Amino acid sequence: MFIIRPATAEDLPTLLKLARMVHFINLPNDRDALAAKIVRSRRSFAGECDDVREREYMFVLEDLDSGNVIGTSAIISCISWPGHPHTYLSLKRRSMFSEDLQTGQVHLTLEFGTDESGPSELGGLILAPGYRGHAEKLGSFLSLVRLHFLALHREAFSDRILAELMGALTPDSRNLLWEYLGRRFINLSYTEADLFCQHSKEFITSLFPRGEIYASLLPAEARNLIGRVGEETRPARRMLERQGFEFKDHVDPFDGGPYIEARLDRIPIVAATRRGRCGFADDAALADAPWCMASCEGELGFRAVRTRVADHADPDGLAHISPAAAKALGATEGDQIGWTPVSAKLDVPPIQEVPAS
Repeated sequence: MFIIRPATAEDLPTLLKLARMVHFINLPNDRDALAAKIVRSRRSFAGECDDVREREYMFVLEDLDSGNVIGTSAIISCISWPGHPHTYLSLKRRSMFSEDLQTGQVHLTLEFGTDESGPSELGGLILAPGYRGHAEKLGSFLSLVRLHFLALHREAFSDRILAELMGALTPDSRNLLWEYLGRRFINLSYTEADLFCQHSKEFITSLFPRGEIYASLLPAEARNLIGRVGEETRPARRMLERQGFEFKDHVDPFDGGPYIEARLDRIPIVAATRRGRCGFADDAALADAPWCMASCEGELGFRAVRTRVADHADPDGLAHISPAAAKALGATEGDQIGWTPVSAKLDVPPIQEVPAS
């Protein structure tokens, strides 16, 4: 069985190994930065962070059979506030036409922008390679548990939820959009700039140029990265688009990866999440029950598993799960649990790609 729980200090070595596989700003390949995030996460789960700007929730996926941590994901309650902006490049299209030549072009432009309104953000999702494609859909579990948690604690988050999707990198961990655009104004490598963002974003707001930049001035290999994701990130994007996340023509100024966003109350997983009291049933009684994410926040803290939940036939209003699932959750009969059918989704729209100019 697999369980999702909050990250602990003992998970730091494994999380550092996972961070080395990716280049997420909210999963830094830096021991001290990761350790600080774990501390902040533990305080957030414990309800000890009164300031929304300090709240960050880091989940880990554990294989209970082996005891190994095999993945992680996170939610940040507030990513911007006055004096600490969220930064992005806004995409626009400019049409130009010559009467004399009777021809014209549509140009893609990029303009640096900031947002201090305080949206929440999903991030830090990584699953160990050996567990990708698993029959229990572990990548989906790691991603959607964040929406399940949002539903259970709406008061701790913004009504607007962002997700930053990783742009494509070269085999040596460079990003060509950064090399041809960002580095012309900020003399740091992509990795150096990404790491420095853990401490401050002042450098990018001070040094990045203002005004529209025509993407047609960039080499094609850099221009073609704008608003696109690498192959490994496409499933994560599709998963979130099934939950109503949309591309709003904002991309990351470092790698050109898209920001997608949704309103909290319009996310199907959030709307489908319920609370109730825990009851037990054997496998035979649960055979026709839907698969759900079920969670408990008892003495062991937050725990979530993927299990069948029968919630419609008990006169006492209990939601029935298996004894094995209850044991993994640390739940006893009558304890409060939350559950979400994992099939809660929208029709999937086509992926929105940015046409190269």
